[in-house]
Amino acid sequence: MNTKPFSSGLSNDAVTVTRVADRQWHALDDDLVVGRGHAEHRPDGRLFVSIDAWHDAIFDRLAEAMLAELPTPLHTVVDEADIELTAGWRRAGFAVRRREWEYAVPTDPRVTGLEAVLPPPGVTIVPAGQAEDALLRALDRAIRDEVEDTVGWESMPAEVIQRPAGDTVVDPSKYAVAAAPDRYLGLIRVVRVKRPRIGLIAVRAGEQRRGVARALLAHALGTLHSSGTTTAWAEVHETNRAASALFEGIGARRMSSNLELVR
Repeated sequence: MNTKPFSSGLSNDAVTVTRVADRQWHALDDDLVVGRGHAEHRPDGRLFVSIDAWHDAIFDRLAEAMLAELPTPLHTVVDEADIELTAGWRRAGFAVRRREWEYAVPTDPRVTGLEAVLPPPGVTIVPAGQAEDALLRALDRAIRDEVEDTVGWESMPAEVIQRPAGDTVVDPSKYAVAAAPDRYLGLIRVVRVKRPRIGLIAVRAGEQRRGVARALLAHALGTLHSSGTTTAWAEVHETNRAASALFEGIGARRMSSNLELVR
């Protein structure tokens, strides 16, 4: 355990920052927890940190203690509207790496206009959990290579950036795919945690502008609507105009923006 006392001005007693468990820190004012810090590895191998503190001084001391023990690079994600939190990470030496828009996406096909959307001729939609693993991973690698050769994989959503082994398929059961007789053409991943989120939608470069993405979206949103879900969520990199146009074209509303910062 590491303990670092300092005078916070919050009380007559010194506030201490203590590592209470592996990658977990507490700031204590007497016996009161006035701040918490946490670090965890994402599936892509990157280390993300978070701090919840009552005062700027507590935040800064937690950040100091954590950064002294953790390897770089370090990443964090904040709501861009949270000016104080963003400023705290900037004081700790973090800089903005990327911005993502968060969309609320309606699922009702009568609202989205996707009610009559079908896949292109010769293409079928394979529901989530039914895709063949080898074909799914081949599609993932092909799309990843195409993205890397153009806009760069760093433009993809944060949780699907290339992992150390080069594989970005974390849970195959989350993916629905658009299938031709001999290969897969596109994929969509919907993750249900606190709320359903479209984590990724992508189509092979040679199959784009055929309606494959709209068909995948129609399938995924229709499935959610049938289960009683009225709204899904999606994040889009600010430079991805095609994805923004796709979502806004079906009535999705831009609700907020998130910043990924790195040190």
